[in-house]
Amino acid sequence: MEVYLNQKRIKVNPKNAIGKGGEADIYDLKNGKVLKLFKTVDHPDYQLLPQEQQAAKSRLAIHQQKLPAFPQNLPVKVIKPEILATDKQGAILGYAMPFLQNTIPLLKYSDRNYRNTNGISQHLVTSLFHDLHETVLKIHQANVTIGDFNDLNLLVSQNQVNLIDADSFQFGQFPCQVFTARFVDPILCDRNANQPILTSPHNPDSDWYAFTVMLMQSLLYVDPYGGVYKPKSQTAMIPHSARPLQRITIFNPDVRYPKPAIPYKVLSDDLLDHFHNCFEKDWRGIFPHSLLTSMQWKKCQQCGIEHLRNTCPICTPLIAILPSSSGRGTGSESKCQGIHIFQTEGVILQVALQNNSLNYLYHANHEFKREDNAVLLSGELDANIQFAIFGKSTIVAKQGKAITISQGQTQAIAAALIRANSFSRYWIDRGQLLRDGKLGNEYIGDILEGQTQFWIGENFGFGFYRAGSLSVAFTFDAKRSGICDRVQIPPIQGELIDANCVFSNDICWFFTATQEQGKIIHRVSILRPNGELVATLAVQKGDLAWLTNIHGGSAIANWLFVPTDEGIARVEALNGQIMITKTFPETEPYVDSGCSLIINSQGIYVIHSQKILQLKLA
Repeated sequence: MEVYLNQKRIKVNPKNAIGKGGEADIYDLKNGKVLKLFKTVDHPDYQLLPQEQQAAKSRLAIHQQKLPAFPQNLPVKVIKPEILATDKQGAILGYAMPFLQNTIPLLKYSDRNYRNTNGISQHLVTSLFHDLHETVLKIHQANVTIGDFNDLNLLVSQNQVNLIDADSFQFGQFPCQVFTARFVDPILCDRNANQPILTSPHNPDSDWYAFTVMLMQSLLYVDPYGGVYKPKSQTAMIPHSARPLQRITIFNPDVRYPKPAIPYKVLSDDLLDHFHNCFEKDWRGIFPHSLLTSMQWKKCQQCGIEHLRNTCPICTPLIAILPSSSGRGTGSESKCQGIHIFQTEGVILQVALQNNSLNYLYHANHEFKREDNAVLLSGELDANIQFAIFGKSTIVAKQGKAITISQGQTQAIAAALIRANSFSRYWIDRGQLLRDGKLGNEYIGDILEGQTQFWIGENFGFGFYRAGSLSVAFTFDAKRSGICDRVQIPPIQGELIDANCVFSNDICWFFTATQEQGKIIHRVSILRPNGELVATLAVQKGDLAWLTNIHGGSAIANWLFVPTDEGIARVEALNGQIMITKTFPETEPYVDSGCSLIINSQGIYVIHSQKILQLKLA
């Protein structure tokens, strides 16, 4: 495709692709700017999707008038189109804009594991929403509505919130025609539908509604319609996606509150009243700034929870908290014995079972320590640092460099991404996948630099890369050279939010979380070492409890064991269908949907943010 900026032809190279959304691909122009190119009707991502093809055609037609008329009086934290990108005839294909580096989508701030392992406090989150509140007010003062206001088009950098995807903003004669199901105002939707369908235009009030949803989920790790709705009468049952339309919130007595979420009693009465009025009674208007300025977070010295009360609502028995749904006292726990392996006041960062030895890394009192209490590093938690466990060695990676720390000795290599199993390290450097060899680095195969993710098990590994119109999945042997890049997984569509892969000796379970047409979709595919696809399953997030946490499971033989709020479930593929084949309700007191598991012949290890348990089933 020929693309022109200021009538100067530029080369669009897939190797410079740095991002991909549902509507466009993003390329680094190597001059502090990026190019956003809208997908055309014939884009491979829209193959066999006539609805998406028509939407792409309409979108490009509207942008021929909309982008030249884009308002220039918006606040600096809105990442605006700077130079329009055209074809040779002058038709608009996209635009150039500033390149924001080292950013994190606001979505991650509603992920408890991410927040814990990066030391992000409620005070910091509150300050981000102060910043965002000011930006939203200024956008509305410019007679612009954000419209599709969601936590993936808000990027946090240096404790400030930037808005991207401004081309979908609503102004003048140009309505915003897209929406995200999790944040669209139900007042503007068809109440009789089974899921949110926008029937009235976005407005400033709907922006503030989305702001309030994002604030709640960032403070409590649950959105207004989270949890499981279990009405007493089966006739009252509705699909999870219809709950916003019927205003069935976490405050409803028939909703089971998720165990990994923070009990909402940590919030002040004024803030709880506002959430209740907004989500159940349809109050609309500017979010009261006084609710943000009055947030004075206190940390309980006993349980560590942050709260807005005079005394800790978790530790103080006089304050009513949500009733526990624990199985304790039912007799079921006698079938399961829980042994405490480790506990810390800090946070557990990595756990690996290698050579039948449980190895772990944790951070406490400004120090990074291993399971033998050996101090590796001093300092604070840093979201830019990745860790991996390699036997008794620890790998620390940051900004393209990886240091392996072993018995006080360090070894540094250049690595864009590094993983390890019990006997080797595997990493990416300059477009090559490499591993440790007897005489130095061993070449495995070529991949796409900057765009590849991979994981490694004891017998084989799996990875993928996608950039522009290119999308490739591959497997590789843990000990031999060569890549099998003919792996046929379902196409990864929309915007990739997260991915993970879990291995047994015989198969791997590849998980993705994507945003597609305004919905978050969780997918799992089971693959053999030769790349053969055994089975695949895709559901909207929240529809299947066992597929909520894509980082929680552990595989052994053909089974996957996953934690849920109701105990551990065993999942497998039967006749090409992925399903639960056994549940272990006796494990319910020890697990929740936010923890992770490691399974071996000795039992089940349960990893929470501050403790490790070993479960032994009768």
